Amino acid sequence: MRGAGDFDECYRATSRRLLSYAYALTGDWTQAQDIVQEAYLKAWRQWGRLSHYEDVEAWLRLIVHRQATDSWRRLVRWRRAMPLLTAPTQTAPPDESAVLVSQALAELPLTHRRVLALHYLFDLPVAQIAVDTGVPSSTVTTWLARGRAALSTALIAIEVSGK
Repeated sequence: MRGAGDFDECYRATSRRLLSYAYALTGDWTQAQDIVQEAYLKAWRQWGRLSHYEDVEAWLRLIVHRQATDSWRRLVRWRRAMPLLTAPTQTAPPDESAVLVSQALAELPLTHRRVLALHYLFDLPVAQIAVDTGVPSSTVTTWLARGRAALSTALIAIEVSGK
């Protein structure tokens, strides 16, 4: 979303894509909702400055990515500290294909998940993804190709195993 005049308008225009992005990064619907809610809370608090940004959605994507990464780090630290506890159950949306894709995405490195989500959920071109991620366009192209191949393999494995 280029520019933004009013917070409500920005929210309506971006919230679905950001939620899909967060879900693609985390694989957990509830966690994705929490992350997106926190991102919009940060945006609301800084709206006076953000409303003048050329691309508010890019800022929100960056916040979502950082929060997903931070959540992952906290989970890893927590699991190391509490090895006898089982992982919390995940609440997934009712759409079975989204669950299968999420399971397959979880098998991919975070860099591949991120570029696939930015490219396919936000329809961002390779050049914009390169700017957002701070890597060369050739790296984004490589990550997309490897991510698609790994996603395909993971989906086939899930289908064969009957998960």
